[in-house]
Amino acid sequence: MSSFPPLDVLRGAQRPGPAAVARPRMLLAGATGPLGNEVLNRVVGGQRYALVQVLARERYTEGLRDMQLLPQTGDDALQWPLQAAEVGLIMFEPPRPFYQRERALWTPQPAQLQAVAQWMRACGVQTLAVVLPHDMGSLPQSIRQGLANVDEQQVAALGFERLILVRSAREPARLGAGNVLHRVARAMLSALSYMVPQGDRPVRAMHVARLVEAALLQAPPGIHVAAPERVWRAAQKDGLQTELQDWLRVHHEP
Repeated sequence: MSSFPPLDVLRGAQRPGPAAVARPRMLLAGATGPLGNEVLNRVVGGQRYALVQVLARERYTEGLRDMQLLPQTGDDALQWPLQAAEVGLIMFEPPRPFYQRERALWTPQPAQLQAVAQWMRACGVQTLAVVLPHDMGSLPQSIRQGLANVDEQQVAALGFERLILVRSAREPARLGAGNVLHRVARAMLSALSYMVPQGDRPVRAMHVARLVEAALLQAPPGIHVAAPERVWRAAQKDGLQTELQDWLRVHHEP
């Protein structure tokens, strides 16, 4: 049995090993509502990012590892101090009123999309995902398949290496117990829901979050728009990988 001189062993121990792949940092605006909370849990819990900085209005006790609140003063994103990040995520779901944590977070308005995206680009963000909730079937087919408005076109012109736009159905407002009129209205809406085509029904937040998380990790360079129909199909059983391959033209080893 051969042995190595102690000096060689010591030198080998001091020699640096293979460099670890650096995890990117993320800026997240709009981690509120059922969808924002689901996405936040996935991007932080998946440990794919070295740090997830969540825009906030005020501080509160943080309970997630690799997450940091980033309080901002005012709503003018172009006046905010720059941060260092490679990935950005913008969502617009309002905070739920009885969640103190969500009320402390900063949620953009749709009109602020361009300014927030421009700030993120100045922070070094190369990959940006924008999740735009809307009611299924309310947009023309041509708009569903492409950039919906001038604001999104201006965001696309900012020079992101990867721009991901996800259009998902918005969860319907739930009526409380209320009085007799409220209960009657709830019963009528429940009955009418059976008349809504299956493809036009809301998609659960967890399914949209899975699609957003996967797209951030797998999308190649370019602009990628997920129409509501694709989001719905991805939410079906065993539909996520099929839709990802068709949408992003990515392939997985068997």
